[in-house]
Amino acid sequence: MVLADRLRAIVGDAHVLCDAELRAPFERDWTGRFGGPAALVVRPGSTAEVAGVLAACRDEDVPLIPQGGNTGLVGGSVPRDREAILSLARLTDLEPVDAATGQVSAGAGVTLGALQEHARQAGLDAGLDIAARDSATLGGLAATNAGGLVALRHGTARARIAGLEAVLGDGTVVTRMSGLLKDNAGYDLPSLLVGSEGTLAIITRVRWRLVPQAAARVAALVPVDSLAAAVDLLAALRAGVPSLEAVEFFLPDGLELVCGYLGIESPVRPAAVYLTVEAAGAADPTGELAEVLPDDALVADDTAGRARLWRLREAHTEAIAAAGIPHKLDVGVPLDRLEAFLAQAPQAVEAAAPGARTILFGHLGDGNVHVNVLGPPPRDDAVDVAVLELAAALGGTISAEHGVGVAKARHLRLVRPPQEIAAMRAVKLALDPQGLLNPGVILAQP
Repeated sequence: MVLADRLRAIVGDAHVLCDAELRAPFERDWTGRFGGPAALVVRPGSTAEVAGVLAACRDEDVPLIPQGGNTGLVGGSVPRDREAILSLARLTDLEPVDAATGQVSAGAGVTLGALQEHARQAGLDAGLDIAARDSATLGGLAATNAGGLVALRHGTARARIAGLEAVLGDGTVVTRMSGLLKDNAGYDLPSLLVGSEGTLAIITRVRWRLVPQAAARVAALVPVDSLAAAVDLLAALRAGVPSLEAVEFFLPDGLELVCGYLGIESPVRPAAVYLTVEAAGAADPTGELAEVLPDDALVADDTAGRARLWRLREAHTEAIAAAGIPHKLDVGVPLDRLEAFLAQAPQAVEAAAPGARTILFGHLGDGNVHVNVLGPPPRDDAVDVAVLELAAALGGTISAEHGVGVAKARHLRLVRPPQEIAAMRAVKLALDPQGLLNPGVILAQP
């Protein structure tokens, strides 16, 4: 195989995987719904090697799928039609924290968990957190503009990216790693590449903007009798708890599933909605949080206690996966329409797939709902269409934080007008003229 030989000369024999058994862990995503056989897997160890790999694939006209920790949920990091997989897992350089700027430079293959630990040793923190922290990589987080648990306070990955280095589809390396807070010299290319899901360039390094580490934390599990009451409590928390960091929600059927999966009893009274709330600051935030919370909230200010409360929210993904191969949809709706969405989504799913099981949970602070549907076959997307159309009809988005991937590419028209999609295609053509980077992701193939 000519391409394999060229790649071995660039990255070394050990880092070109052609055998089916060696390729297999890279070929299917976390959901189990998406994936297929790859031509090969190549694992470069530097930006220069990434550029060399792109040049070789360009010459041989072989499309590339960039892959980090492969924790994506929309099919954007796995092959569809025997493309080559470019794994960034070896790009793990992690430089010393620059305490004066509160920034650090890191390779795209550094996991979020490793960054968090590295930053905390310097008295700072990553300012982003997701349940897959020990697998998800910084390059993937940047490429998908990941959100997660503390976006309410610290924003999505775009707010954390102070600069990056990437290789464009034509093999050009672009570097903007100064980390300057004020730099208006032309287009903000890093901001464009963040969220582009590997379709415009392959991110190889990031300059990450850190946040102060909170010395004191307190979490609470709050049973609430209606979503309207939960939104009212959110407003009170925003106004009365300056240290507020996260407000998550889940519903009774999700709590039942998680408790069964973990083999535990529910620690709270029955309610219509459950909120997981966390506040964090330099001083103990327990007092200011307690002033706002209802009396029946469970509060924990120790590490083990907080972990137990958070487990009920974070174990949703594991419990759902253990119950079957789910259809996972990540949508966002305005808060004043969230109640309507939560009421109508199960009805829309039932109409599309009678007997299907719908589990809803998400980030109350930003109206982001994770819709999980068990029952329909993986390739039957009738429920996907129903849920995405509902979110769009309510003025929301079809992708809040997981990206568009291939799963939602043909539905982009629901939330983006033709003129905007045409502009996206023009950008894609300019930066990836041969269309070799992650074809079919975000923009459906013509």
